[in-house]
Amino acid sequence: MLDSENRLYVAHAEDKNLYIVPSMANRHGLIAGATGTGKTVSLQVLAETFSSLGVPCFMADMKGDLSGIYKPGTKTKFIEKREPEFGVQYTPASYPVHFYDVYGEQGVQMRVTVKDFGVMLFSRVMSLNDTQEGVLTAVFKIAADKNLELIDLKDLRAALNYVGQNAKEFQTNYGNISSATIGAIQRGLLALEEQGGDLFFGEPAFDINDLIDIEKIDGEKKGVISILAADKLYNNPKLYSAFLMWLLTSIYNNSPEVGDQEKPRFVFFFDEAHLLFDDASKALLEQIEKIVRLIRSKGVGVYFITQCPTDIPEDVLGQLGNKIQHALRAFTPKEQKAVKAVAQAFRKNETFDTEKVLLELETGEALISFLDEKGAPNVVEKAKMLFPQGQIGPISEEERRVAIKESGLEKKYGEVVDRESAYEKIIRETERRQKEEAKKKEEEEAAKKKKQEEKEKNKKTSSRRSSKPWYSSILTSLLRTFGNKLINSIFSKKK
Repeated sequence: MLDSENRLYVAHAEDKNLYIVPSMANRHGLIAGATGTGKTVSLQVLAETFSSLGVPCFMADMKGDLSGIYKPGTKTKFIEKREPEFGVQYTPASYPVHFYDVYGEQGVQMRVTVKDFGVMLFSRVMSLNDTQEGVLTAVFKIAADKNLELIDLKDLRAALNYVGQNAKEFQTNYGNISSATIGAIQRGLLALEEQGGDLFFGEPAFDINDLIDIEKIDGEKKGVISILAADKLYNNPKLYSAFLMWLLTSIYNNSPEVGDQEKPRFVFFFDEAHLLFDDASKALLEQIEKIVRLIRSKGVGVYFITQCPTDIPEDVLGQLGNKIQHALRAFTPKEQKAVKAVAQAFRKNETFDTEKVLLELETGEALISFLDEKGAPNVVEKAKMLFPQGQIGPISEEERRVAIKESGLEKKYGEVVDRESAYEKIIRETERRQKEEAKKKEEEEAAKKKKQEEKEKNKKTSSRRSSKPWYSSILTSLLRTFGNKLINSIFSKKK
């Protein structure tokens, strides 16, 4: 909800309204709290408020609950009770929503090419070791050098086979490539296919610019809220985290430098953020830290949603300026230590014990600290989150289908394009080689046959010579001797 000064009014403390300053919204943020404490509603409130400001957003929907943003909400007795407390009058509102789905079931299908996804994220998804990642890097480089476009998984499979079969040819320029390592990567690809990777990788590749859009609804320009159906994708956590990391990286790579602005150009909500960091390699962690640090200069704010802030590395957590912390549970010494660390991360409020309040917050309540106009964190406040103006809870399947059709994106991404790429080129090259080898073999067989025929002919000739009677040579010798004597006798008489 926006106030009269276009500030993002999202929560109410006992004696004040709490705002996110629009110019500080790209300094990133955090929504944290235990299960059932209100993180999803807080996420919806923030997304709606950014949309009202004309800022497009992206978020993943784990249970389908966020789809209700598409439809105006309904005033309840709970909302009526909170209206005077918050100093607002509840106005139901709908927002422009585009639904997406990696599997193409609950939204417009999002695809990425193998090349754009990259070696690092493939290594994460398939849990490759350093040696296997090195070989995969070599395969990508060989494919690029040979003009073998890597678009879908069959392209990558074909490239792996091609490199494996011709490993000696590439050894000098690209290093050793063992068949065992190629086989291990192929098994990883097989597992990825079973997770739906064959649907995810391909063309038409998703254009990131389609996320950054503004539409007019009810006479008001609002940022489009892009919602990814993630209930199925979440069951494959490494693919889920790698997909969102690819999406965030693509937004970073395709966004211009804009510096400080009055409001963000785009806001990216990363739900279940701990999955991004679980078992992440050092290289991936460095990549995440770099993007979070630099992407704000491109007008993009990143908000991580997780159960406990300690799920996020300190180097990343330290860059999240706008914090909404719902209740935490502390049943073990480890959890108690985490609560203490979270409380100490806030700027202290002398009117209450932050650590104690953190354990006592009710659903919908939170400890909140936003950045002020100069970028400094405000004192932590105990507050109640505002209610969403869109529907709380999922919309019907029919309403979802209508929304998908309204977006007009099915025409662009609905049909798979399978153009000539590495797979087709390698098949053609293999067939060409097979024909050349077959022709060479035929020529060798023909030459061998001709040689054999000549050998047989010579053998027969030799055999015929050797087949004369035993007395033939004797008679020939006698006739030659008698003839010589006869000739000599004739010549002697003439003399």
